[in-house]
Amino acid sequence: MIWAGFVFGLVGSFHCVGMCGPIAMSLPFVGSTGWRYYAGRLLYNSGRIVTYALLGALAGAFGESLQMAGLQQTVSIVSGILILLLLVLPATLKGKSARMLGTDKLMVWVRHKLGYYFQKNSLGSLFMVGLLNGLLPCGFVYIALAGAISAPGMGGAMLYMALFGLGTFPLMFLVSLSGKLISLKMRSLFNRAVPYVGMTLAILFIVRGLGLGIPYLSPKVVETATHKTEMSCCKKPAVAKAE
Repeated sequence: MIWAGFVFGLVGSFHCVGMCGPIAMSLPFVGSTGWRYYAGRLLYNSGRIVTYALLGALAGAFGESLQMAGLQQTVSIVSGILILLLLVLPATLKGKSARMLGTDKLMVWVRHKLGYYFQKNSLGSLFMVGLLNGLLPCGFVYIALAGAISAPGMGGAMLYMALFGLGTFPLMFLVSLSGKLISLKMRSLFNRAVPYVGMTLAILFIVRGLGLGIPYLSPKVVETATHKTEMSCCKKPAVAKAE
């Protein structure tokens, strides 16, 4: 299911245009040569992808701890339920959750640093803007992270989120070059499609966790007999009685 990260990022990248498009379109110019302009936009988007991958590592560590406890199928089902909850929870409730977790204070710091690096005139500062941009609150990213929890291990979750970032890359790169390339009507159309894409992704995770025996989509989890083998190995061999 790692490939789902790229598909979700690609289809939902119009949502990114609506949320992060203003930042991408207002990126400062660095130097006067053409290559530095394009390099700056590439670095900005690369910074976003790096942050997504690091967030994926956190989600993967959480998911891996559950998988080690033998809850592989449960993790997949919970990931799907989390995605559905993120789709239906009102924004006010999400804001209250952020205050309870203390992430609102983190966002104040992120916005302060964004303003700081926007005033710098270097390629490195544009990369930092991308890193910080990836930390801004976004339901679309949260849905992707919920899916990353069920990825195979921390490395799988990082790859899932990196592919998610790569899916958003083409459109966000074009927007960072010229915001006029995409009409408001087109952005609105795809923004309305995001919940349906998220719902489809949630259903896929839930079906996968149910283990219905559908090849590739919902394979059955076969319990290994490792523990039983170890137990049998510990038994002392029977001593044959002398005739």
